[in-house]
Amino acid sequence: MFTETDLLIQNRFELSENEGKDKTVSLDVAVKSNIKPGMTLHIAIEANAAINEIIRTFYGKHPEFTLIMPGVIGVALNLIYCRLIKKVITSNYSFLAPFIAPVAIAQNAFKNKSVEFEDWSLYTIAQRLMAGALGLPFMPTKSIIGSSMEEENKESFMVLPDPFESGEDVALVKSLNPDIAVVHAWAADRFGNTIVSPASPSVSWDSHLWGAKASKNGVVVTVENIVSTDFIREHSSFVKLPGYMVKSVSLAPMGAHPVSFISSGIDVFEGYGDDYDFIVNYKKVSKDPELLDPWLKEWIFDPCSHDDYLKKIGSEKLNYLKNQAKKGAWRSNLKILLPKISDAAESNSIETMVIMASRKIKDSVRKNGYRIILAGAGLASLASWLAYYKLRNAGIDVELSSGSGIFGFAPRPSDSFFASVYNIPYCKILTDTLDIYGVMTGRTSSSAVSILGAGQIDKYGNVNSTRIGNRYITGSGGSNDAANANEVIIVADQSSKKFVEKVPYITFPGKNVTTLISSMGVFEKHGKDNEFVLTEYFPVPELSQQVDIIKRINDNCGWEVKVSKDIKVASIPEREELIELRALDPKRVFIKPDRTTPQAH
Repeated sequence: MFTETDLLIQNRFELSENEGKDKTVSLDVAVKSNIKPGMTLHIAIEANAAINEIIRTFYGKHPEFTLIMPGVIGVALNLIYCRLIKKVITSNYSFLAPFIAPVAIAQNAFKNKSVEFEDWSLYTIAQRLMAGALGLPFMPTKSIIGSSMEEENKESFMVLPDPFESGEDVALVKSLNPDIAVVHAWAADRFGNTIVSPASPSVSWDSHLWGAKASKNGVVVTVENIVSTDFIREHSSFVKLPGYMVKSVSLAPMGAHPVSFISSGIDVFEGYGDDYDFIVNYKKVSKDPELLDPWLKEWIFDPCSHDDYLKKIGSEKLNYLKNQAKKGAWRSNLKILLPKISDAAESNSIETMVIMASRKIKDSVRKNGYRIILAGAGLASLASWLAYYKLRNAGIDVELSSGSGIFGFAPRPSDSFFASVYNIPYCKILTDTLDIYGVMTGRTSSSAVSILGAGQIDKYGNVNSTRIGNRYITGSGGSNDAANANEVIIVADQSSKKFVEKVPYITFPGKNVTTLISSMGVFEKHGKDNEFVLTEYFPVPELSQQVDIIKRINDNCGWEVKVSKDIKVASIPEREELIELRALDPKRVFIKPDRTTPQAH
């Protein structure tokens, strides 16, 4: 029998299954209630259901938003095309999957000056938001020093002597506070306590969280699942956003589509992969308003809600995407692609370049004892992956990482996308931009080599991936941050348009760049010389004389090539190397057949 004291204690301390104000509303109500014209919005890359609803709500009303995103990628570009944005603060405008590519929407907006572009690196955007969330006026950084971004952003960036008299200069970035943030997450209870997935293949979740925490007026949250407060308590280590910061919670299953959303480690949550067919089709139509306008009608305006959008995609495709996110899914994908993987001993110029780059990376790691390979996108990614397996087979421990927070992963064959959903289950750590670029790569005591690509590169190793005249390329992304590594190796297809005397815009300076592997040869910096010297050349079937091959290299270079006295011809790719590389890119997204080098023996 319960005593009065027993009942008092039980009633006082009993926990409810659900606690706090119920903030669940439909997505259209969430947008109309919380987002107002003229606001500065921080939008997470995966919040595509919310982006579609913002377009439905404000299309034709010219709300003149300022948009903050770590990268404006994929269908988020529709915010610009639909004239909802007056200014963008970001690090990158591009398509990511299945490979990074410039986008006509951003290029046209830049050329026509219909939108103000403010360029930063991935890391410095996270730092600015972090400062805003912590109530600090600024945050020290090691990024963008010596780049064109330093000159462009003088109102929010400065370099000054270290006040603690280390003898070195220190850079400061100004804090950044959006009016409101929009986040897509795994789950929240009805009050808004939110489980945010750390497994975002596209870009690190820390930018999303700092943007949410820095928001002046709270966060609009869309979720895959609405759960009880009991569930939140049981999984509190996954809860990254407290309910008091949240304005509303809206259920939006598969709300990141067409990009992937990967399970955060809670078994009851079901992830899904990238919808490559949808993304590739959108890439195609985005180049032409006559195609894009009907696409917008079909996929945004005609579906009156996110539920209608999912119905249009269809249950068969949705189930397929869910299966792609399961561990081991790469095996079935590879089985389908296996017949397409050539075992021919001949290599094209891109295959030769990637294999030669992997050898150089391997040599550099062995020589310098690096513990981390930071892999960029595209060809740089493939070269890094191949080098990783070469090193592993040689018994050398090294960790492979990506700037989006993927660390210690073993890249799976079958998909060459640098942030492939297949790689997430094979990571040792899923972390964030601040860890990867700040702790593991950028600090003085780090032991890392970064492997990066280049839109343009000059003889000093300065790289431009941002703009050429009135043409916008893609932006820095995390490349400027990655360039703070102990050493930087560049992998880039060679032409006189890409290899220029002086880059018109410095996305990152070449001070740490030691080696450039092109589709024709290897350029290196010797000693204290800050200019590249050609040290190796790749054989060319139709040219037998060294002098003719070097002339060809010089003719495809924007500067007068310096040739090493000890120049040598590179050994041709081995058949085993070619098969391994082709398994990593079985769809030949990057290693497209073009020119060929001599047959390997």
